[in-house]
Amino acid sequence: TIGHGRGSEIQLLKELRFPHSLGLLYSAFTSYCGFRINSGEYKLMGLAPYGEPKYADAILRELLDLKPDGSFWLNLDYFNFLRGTTMTNARFHRLFGGPPRRADDAIETRHMDVARSIQSVTEEIMLRLARHARAVTGQTNLCMAGGVALNCVANGRILREKIFDRLWIQPAASDAGGALGAALAAWHLRNHGNAAGVSQQPKVDAMQGALLGPEYSDDEIEQTLRAHGAVYEKRDSAALLDVTVDLLKAEKVVGWFQGRMEFGPRALGNRSILGDARSPRMQSVMNLKVKFRESFRPFAPVVRRERVADYFDLDFESPYMLLVAPVKSELRHALPPGLKGLDLLKASRSTLPAITHVDYSARIQTVEQEHNPLLYDLLLRFERATGCGVLVNTSFNVRGEPIVCTPDDAYRCFVNTEMDYLVMGNFVLDRTTQPQRRAERRVQPQLD
Repeated sequence: TIGHGRGSEIQLLKELRFPHSLGLLYSAFTSYCGFRINSGEYKLMGLAPYGEPKYADAILRELLDLKPDGSFWLNLDYFNFLRGTTMTNARFHRLFGGPPRRADDAIETRHMDVARSIQSVTEEIMLRLARHARAVTGQTNLCMAGGVALNCVANGRILREKIFDRLWIQPAASDAGGALGAALAAWHLRNHGNAAGVSQQPKVDAMQGALLGPEYSDDEIEQTLRAHGAVYEKRDSAALLDVTVDLLKAEKVVGWFQGRMEFGPRALGNRSILGDARSPRMQSVMNLKVKFRESFRPFAPVVRRERVADYFDLDFESPYMLLVAPVKSELRHALPPGLKGLDLLKASRSTLPAITHVDYSARIQTVEQEHNPLLYDLLLRFERATGCGVLVNTSFNVRGEPIVCTPDDAYRCFVNTEMDYLVMGNFVLDRTTQPQRRAERRVQPQLD
């Protein structure tokens, strides 16, 4: 859907009707490559850089009729979601060289090439839609929402190609964000469409961050820790940051539980697992021993807004981790010749290897002091101590489980992984001293 917003009103200009949906198309390939629909699309996006776009022409030739304005018709002869319980059919499988991958099957070169191909086509469709939206509205600002707007690689291309001057993406761009939309619609209807309240809001990001969830006092946290018989130390705020910096410098994996929980699919520094982006071993340690997830998946960097352009080809805010940009060329390492596919993981790709994907890209989160002062100060102190202003930031959960919300969630996740330390409120916990270490993990979570 393309709409033109004025004040509190949105005029719908163009729309594609079901079943001709870019989200459904991407989900069909997600399922074909062995990932779960409506949760594994980001894995397909992460797998894409390992492959080549060998099937892009076949997708454009056989699966859809793409128009210059970004609209398209799906060829439903290749899909099964209207008639059955699967997304694709035998004709689709023949086109891409074999049956769908099962979740526990090895990932082959073909799957990487399929992922790269649909990612390439998706980016082309989104670029055409963005250019058309600019042409029909004449506007210089673009807001994006919907599940496809979580495709941060495509979002980064829209920004870099300068189709619009400014880009804002709803942090809960998937179905969860519909709750915000419903609340805002009711507010505007109750105010009879009066736009005065809107005009008084900040022009760049009226949400002012996505920290909308519950928070817990130190007393509530300590009550939980005592109930578990946890071993912990309490520090004042200044000492807490110094201790955390020292742990990160020592390549420790640190659970970070502070303030209000994030709204949306990304951990943005309040329910996070943090690490040193300079560490060559951090990606594999976090993937295999802490998150229990596939080794190919990259981790995101978090950096202060004023420092982002020093590390990445981006000079734009990305507070919700929804933009991908290249790592600066001067920070990159040349890859050994002949490396392909998952073997690319063996090479150190930059001076920030823990957050540099195999195509030298990174999914960036920027932090401003007014929105998250504690995380901002941690980054500042880490840079003063190490000369590096970037940390690894990933969600505080294991594969197949939701992001932790409560202190109880955080402690249970902490003791059942190989996370090294937990910093929760003003409390610091060492996993090796905990009485319940790994006692409760009898079955590894189902992998999505």
